[in-house]
Amino acid sequence: MKKLIVLMLTLMMTVSLAACGGSGDSKSDSGSEAGSSDESDMAYVKDKGKLVVGITDFEPMDFKDDGGEWIGFDADMAKAFAESLGVEAEFVEIDWDNKIMELEGKTIDCVWNGMTLTDEVTSSMECSNAYCNNAQVVIVPSDKADKYQDTDSLSGLSFAAEAGSAGEAELSKLNLECTPVKAQSDALMEVAAGTSDAAVIDSLMAAAMVGEGTGYENLTYTVGLNSEEYGVGFRKGSDLAASLNEFFASSYADGSMTECAEKYGVQAAVIEQK
Repeated sequence: MKKLIVLMLTLMMTVSLAACGGSGDSKSDSGSEAGSSDESDMAYVKDKGKLVVGITDFEPMDFKDDGGEWIGFDADMAKAFAESLGVEAEFVEIDWDNKIMELEGKTIDCVWNGMTLTDEVTSSMECSNAYCNNAQVVIVPSDKADKYQDTDSLSGLSFAAEAGSAGEAELSKLNLECTPVKAQSDALMEVAAGTSDAAVIDSLMAAAMVGEGTGYENLTYTVGLNSEEYGVGFRKGSDLAASLNEFFASSYADGSMTECAEKYGVQAAVIEQK
């Protein structure tokens, strides 16, 4: 009988100790789960001390000065936003057609490069409020501009447009022949070299880069194909988008956004921020 009682007490102590051990493990697991929760994009950017901005060479939004520094309306605003977060802006040239993949792979933290807010963009990214108006326009040699004043006249032309761009999308809608190139600036080069009859680029870029007093004096823009708006894209669910909206509102209110826009001649395109 005594042996039976001792055996029962031993078993009870074993179960009790196991239960205590299980409780300790549970607390440890809970703590581990809490510690492994995904940090916000804001925290991620602040922790590494830089905001990596995905861009292409796109005057007047993002382009290099004579010293090799990235400047432009978007570049300057990105630097100011990064400074407001207490970090530095780092600019990385990307393949525009791969912008979503670059963002999701965390090689960049945002796409800030005169990006049109298309359905694809807004469904794949956490986007800021629209901050600039834009349009896609047709670029042709100046001496042929009179021939191409409406969409019907464009039939039969060979076009160049940036791969993955709103310009390429507009050409696709019109069933016009298009050669995709790496950047909008490359599309201009195609027309200047005569390897394409025309190009489609952003109106803000056209105003800065073609016509009298520019590097493409023999080119001009004619037909406007659409109207659109620019926004900045972050990873889906990112808390940086809301922070940027607040920054846009404050910089518009204090006049710094307008001042920056005037520096690059895009003030007429800026959208009021609230």
